[in-house]
Amino acid sequence: MDRFNINSQLEHLQSKYVGTGHADTNKFEWLSNQHRDSYASFVGHNHLLSYFAITENETTARVRYNMLQKMIQPCGPPVPRDE
Repeated sequence: MDRFNINSQLEHLQSKYVGTGHADTNKFEWLSNQHRDSYASFVGHNHLLSYFAITENETTARVRYNMLQKMIQPCGPPVPRDE
């Protein structure tokens, strides 16, 4: 009974949040979600964005723009799937 309950809770979380993945999520998709979540957090928190701007010796606007561009393909082009 507990196993069924845990599995149903996991399925509910996976349907609600994209980053948690699902049974068919491959390594590339999971890593892309992780990278996008990280970049979104960096852009959303101004103190982190300022920290990166100082370390890169760039303006915060340039760092924000670069991170938003990296969110498009954070891990390079998609890997072809074997089906």
